Amino acid sequence: MKSDFTLPFLFCFLFLILGLSGAISQNLIPEGGEYIFNQDDVPCLTDQQRETIKQQIRVNYDTLKSENRLAYNEGSRVPNPAFEWPLKKANGIGYDDVWGISNYLDQNSNFPNQLLDYDCGSKTYDLSSGYNHRGVDMFTWPFGWKMMDDDGVEIIAAAAGQIVAKNDGQFDRNCGFNGNPWNAVYVQHNDGSVALYGHMKNGSLTTKNVGDMVAQGEFLGIVGSSGSSTGPHLHFEVYTNINLELENLVDTYSGSCNSLNNESWWANQKPYINPNINAALTLSAPVNFNTCPDAETTNESNEFLMTDNIYFTIFMRDQVSGTSINLKTIRPDNSIQYQWNFDFTDDFQSSWWYWFFTADMEGEWTWEATYQGKTVSHTFNVTSALNTEGFTLNNVSVYPNPTKDIVYIDSDIPIKKATITDVLGKAIKQVDSRLEGLKEITLNDISEGLYFLTIESDANQKKTIRIVKN
Repeated sequence: MKSDFTLPFLFCFLFLILGLSGAISQNLIPEGGEYIFNQDDVPCLTDQQRETIKQQIRVNYDTLKSENRLAYNEGSRVPNPAFEWPLKKANGIGYDDVWGISNYLDQNSNFPNQLLDYDCGSKTYDLSSGYNHRGVDMFTWPFGWKMMDDDGVEIIAAAAGQIVAKNDGQFDRNCGFNGNPWNAVYVQHNDGSVALYGHMKNGSLTTKNVGDMVAQGEFLGIVGSSGSSTGPHLHFEVYTNINLELENLVDTYSGSCNSLNNESWWANQKPYINPNINAALTLSAPVNFNTCPDAETTNESNEFLMTDNIYFTIFMRDQVSGTSINLKTIRPDNSIQYQWNFDFTDDFQSSWWYWFFTADMEGEWTWEATYQGKTVSHTFNVTSALNTEGFTLNNVSVYPNPTKDIVYIDSDIPIKKATITDVLGKAIKQVDSRLEGLKEITLNDISEGLYFLTIESDANQKKTIRIVKN
C-alpha cells in the first residue's frame, strides 16, 4: 500500500516540477541580437574635405600668429598630450555607459579589404576608392538618435589646447555618404599636435571662438550625425601638426601593429575589447529602432501593473563569445523571482537582448545584470492599480484607446484639467478648461508610445488612465 501511494505521488510531483521548469525556461528564451553601427562603411572625410579643413586651420593659424595670439610656441619641444576619453554622459542620463567603438585607424594603406588596426585585428575599414579609415569612431549606444535629441552625450576636450578652427550650421541627421561638411572643433595642443572632433550636432558647439583656450575635459559639443555619417558618433582624428598629411597622422593607441608612432597618447588606454553592460532597462514593449534618422521608440518604463508584460532588457558593448551574464529579477522583499545565466555565443560589437514576463508582487523591484565582475541594477515599480490622489472619477472614459491624434473624454461632470505624463513620470502636456469642461485632447504633438492621462474635476476628483498613441 505504501509503495502504491508513493509512486503516483512522486510521479505527479516530478511532473509538476518539470512543468514549472519548462514554463520558466520558456519565459527565459531571449530575443534580440547584434547592433551594427556603420554597416555600409561610410567614409567620414574625403581627401578633398580634409584638404579644406587643413586650409581653414592654416588661415586661422597664420592670423593668430600675426596677432601674437598663437598659444603654441613653434620652438618648444614638449611631450605629446596624455588624452582623457573625449565622451561624457550628460547629467540626467541614467545608463551605465553610452558609447562603443566601431572602427580604429587602418594601419594598412593597401585596399580594398586589407585591414589592420593597432592590435593586429581588423576593427577598421577601407574602400575600393582608396579610402583608409583615419582616427577612431565612437558611436553612442544605446539609443543614439534619442540621446542626440536629448543632448545626452557630450564631446569634451581630450587635452588642453587652443581652438584653431571650428565649423557649425550643417545638417546633423545624415544617414550615409553625402560629401557635405561636418560640424567640428579643431584643437591644437602645446606640442603642436591637432585633434579633430567631427560629426557634432548642429548648434551644439562651444560658444568659444577661434583663438580661445580650452581646458582638458571642457565641453566642446554634442555627438551628432553631421557630414558623411550613418548615425550619431564622434570621429576623433589626431595629427602631429597642422599639416593634415598621412605622414603626420597619429594612431593614439599603443599596440603591436601600430607602425605610425607605437606609443599611446591616452592617459589610461582602454582595452581593445572592452565589454560592458551599457544599460539594463525595463520596457513596456521591445525597442523599435526605426528608420534612420528617426529617433528610436525606446518604450522605457519604470511603472507597471501586475498584469503587464515587463520587457527586461540589456544593452551590451563588446559582447564576447564564450562568456555569460547573470541575470536576476528581485522582488521588493529581496527574494528572487528568476535568476539565470545567459551564454554569449558570438562576438558582437554591440548587442541587445530581452526577456519578458509579469511580476507577482507589488512594490519596488530590481532588475540586475552581472557581467565579468560588474553589476548594473535598475529599479522599477509594480502596482495592482494606478495610484491616484483624492476621490476617483468613476463615470468617465476616454476613447479611442489606442488612438492616433485625438482622444475624447466622456464624463458626467465637467473636466477642468488634463495632464499627460510619460512612462518615466515626466509631464509632457497639460490642458486646462475654464468653460464647459474638456471634451477632447489633441495628441499630434506627441510621439508614439505609452502614456498616462490624469483628468481632474473642480472637486479634486481625479482619474488616471493609460493611453497608447500609435
